[in-house]
Amino acid sequence: MRTRAGWLMVTAALAAVVYAALWIGFEKQWTWLANADAAGLGGPYRYGSAHPGWVTAWDVFCTVLGPFAFRLLALVMIVVALVRRQRRIALFLFLSIELSAVTTEVAKFLADRPRPDTALVGALSTSFPSGHALGVMVAVPALLALAWPMLRPPLRGWWVAAGVLVVVAIGVGRVVLNVHHPSDVVAGWALGYVWFVTVYLLCPPYPTTVTAVDETPVAPGNAR
Repeated sequence: MRTRAGWLMVTAALAAVVYAALWIGFEKQWTWLANADAAGLGGPYRYGSAHPGWVTAWDVFCTVLGPFAFRLLALVMIVVALVRRQRRIALFLFLSIELSAVTTEVAKFLADRPRPDTALVGALSTSFPSGHALGVMVAVPALLALAWPMLRPPLRGWWVAAGVLVVVAIGVGRVVLNVHHPSDVVAGWALGYVWFVTVYLLCPPYPTTVTAVDETPVAPGNAR
C-alpha cells in the first residue's frame, strides 16, 4: 500500500510540473508551444469546416460523456451511498467528482486564456485548462477506484483500457471541435490527475486496511 501511495504521489508531482510548465508556456508565449497548438488545431478546423456532421457527432459525444454527465451520475451515487450509510464513499465522490467543477473554474479564472478563434461550436468560460479533460480525468479514475474491489481481476485491465479510451477521446474531441488548444487538454489531464490523487490519498473510498495477499480493500458494504 505504501508503494502504491508513493507511486501516486510521484506521478501527481510530475503532473503538477507539466501543468505549471504549460501555464507558464502560454503566458510567456513560448514559440514551440504556440506552434504545437496551431498545428493541432489547423487540420481539425479545415476538416470540420467542410464536414458539419463530423462536428455535430463530436459535439454530441463530448456532451454525452462530458463532465456534467459524470457529475450527474456521481450525484445519484452519492444519494444512494448516503441512504446506505456509506458516508466514506459519498464523501469521496463529492470531493473528487463534484468539487472538480470548482477546481476547473478556479483554474480557468486564474489563467484566463481565450478560446481559439477557430472554435467550431460554442463554449462557455475560458480555455485553460480544458474543463472536459479535467472533469473526465477525475471522474473515470474515481469511479474505477470505487468499483475496483467489485471487478473480477481478469476484467480489470479491460475496464482500465475503456477508461483510458474515454479520457483520451474526450480530450481529442475538444481539439477536434477547436474549442481548446492541445495544451489546454494536456493541462486539464494533468490538473485532473493531481486532483484525483490528492482526494484519493486523503479521503479514499474504502478503509485502507488491506489483505496481505492482494492488497484488496475491505468489502464495499462495510465502508462507513
